Amino acid sequence: MKAVFIDRDGTIGGGDEVAFPNDFKLFPFSEDAIHLLRENGYKVLAFTNQPDISNGKVNYKDFEKELYAFGFDDICICPHKPSDHCKCRKPSTYMIDQMVKKYHLDPSKCFVVGDRWSDMVAGINAGTKVILVKTGAGNGKMGLYSNQWNPGEADHIAENLYNAVHWILNF
Repeated sequence: MKAVFIDRDGTIGGGDEVAFPNDFKLFPFSEDAIHLLRENGYKVLAFTNQPDISNGKVNYKDFEKELYAFGFDDICICPHKPSDHCKCRKPSTYMIDQMVKKYHLDPSKCFVVGDRWSDMVAGINAGTKVILVKTGAGNGKMGLYSNQWNPGEADHIAENLYNAVHWILNF
């Protein structure tokens, strides 16, 4: 089975900061992109760091409900703050590894699409192909994190999720 792991904030909508579910604005093309992947036999999986859950500012169930409504097959959410030093927070591969086990995925046939260095490093370390989108933090802030990863390690750099999906389908 093949799958695409997609980050939330800055990748499917919003900007380079976290937006709570009631305030989150999906990019106009995101639902079509998710549908296109599913239509072509890909398992579509959300994976996102949401530390405000552990701060009590927002509820896990609100994120879960929102992401399923957008068309994701399954979701992985790290609710921890960076200072918690948990095992699931990206750039850890934990969330990807859990879905690989659950769905018997071959990481080499999977893709990670995201706008942050932590998405890219998680995907690279898990053995997936990685696509950086220029939405959210993907364009302006990537140079700030050149000590964390080299953008040249991305398999592809796309303008947005819709362009990334077309690249995946033609890969």
